[in-house]
Amino acid sequence: MFAKLTSRLDGMFYGWWMVVVGCSMRMLGGGFHLYGFTIFFLPITQELGLSRAATSAVFSLARAEGAIEGPLAGYVIDRYGPRPMMLAGIILSGLGYMLLATVESYAAFLIVYLGVISLAFSAGFMHSPMVLANSWFIRRRAMAMTLISSAIGVGGTLITPILAFTVAQWGWRYGAFIAGLGLIVTGVPVALYVKRSPESMGLVPDGAPAEAPMQFSQSTDAQPPNEHEFSLKQALKTAAFWKLILATTTRVGVFNSITVHFVPIMVWRGASEAKAAALLATLALMSLPSHLFVGWIADRVNKLRLMAACMSIGAVALAILAYGDGEWALWTFTILFTFVEALFPVSWATVGDYFGRKHFATIRGSMSFFYLWGPALGPVITGYVYDRHQSYAPLMNAYIAIALVAGLLYASLRQPKLPA
Repeated sequence: MFAKLTSRLDGMFYGWWMVVVGCSMRMLGGGFHLYGFTIFFLPITQELGLSRAATSAVFSLARAEGAIEGPLAGYVIDRYGPRPMMLAGIILSGLGYMLLATVESYAAFLIVYLGVISLAFSAGFMHSPMVLANSWFIRRRAMAMTLISSAIGVGGTLITPILAFTVAQWGWRYGAFIAGLGLIVTGVPVALYVKRSPESMGLVPDGAPAEAPMQFSQSTDAQPPNEHEFSLKQALKTAAFWKLILATTTRVGVFNSITVHFVPIMVWRGASEAKAAALLATLALMSLPSHLFVGWIADRVNKLRLMAACMSIGAVALAILAYGDGEWALWTFTILFTFVEALFPVSWATVGDYFGRKHFATIRGSMSFFYLWGPALGPVITGYVYDRHQSYAPLMNAYIAIALVAGLLYASLRQPKLPA
């Protein structure tokens, strides 16, 4: 009775509170880490005397680390729920940024960033919030995932400019310490609020009418109608699993290569570092309306065509960046490129639609073992090309082509059939 009462506090299904928790986690991860890392890129490179390829390699190795630990993290989340992994991600990342403020060498930078900051970041800030959305929703899955995913941009808009100001005024070391402290102080209370599933509170996904009988919510194994539950072994045998991996690898590879080098790329195209930071904040800000727009229509239209369209828009944005002249090209690229990130939750909602809720974290984590190698290598290759040619131009055509390939892969997906 108490669970049913609290679940409808102020008339709202309790799952939406879990979306709020997921949004809060993504805001912190996006503001302090995903968008925040590019604020530290040039200061760390200059003070430690590194090449851009060397600095990029740290980020890329972190992605590789996330790929390797993905299957295990997914299994742990499915077994024990998202909350333990969220707490681990917050505490380790927070302590890691505090330690980052003390590094004096490239080796120390590697140890702190890989051994502490990013050790549980993917599991805590990326996998766990999406598992919450997939566990609490079916009919509104794409929208729930979209709200959580879009919070990354909100974090970038609200937190990253403050972080950039702190670094500009007092240096990157002070900024890193503040980032770590902020993560722990704000993140731990949020993670403690997590409930792992509607079944754990006597509810059903998407919410049940107060007068409706709760017979199928009494068992954690009971599933709503039309919900297909694939095991990892069964998912591995489907073409959809591998096409999703290839599409995600190419999409995230391009997106991360651009965002890790975002400030340096804008400077290469003629912007000042201050203007580049403003463009970065705009990228984060505009990701919110693009996420909400794409997520709103995702539950109403064909998801596959929608994802293909978003990648086509991304390819146009890259062409404008590569061949456009003047400041208008930088602003236009920044706004249009947000559609590449906006399809992120739609692709994971598709995974949930195809493979179900019970083993979602394990399947998602196993996918990350494969697709994260794209974004791991992309920034390093980008940095290497710049170091060699002192220009990002040689890679622009390649990124345009890769974006189009990702769109074709999404368009070719088909619903897998559950084996008898």
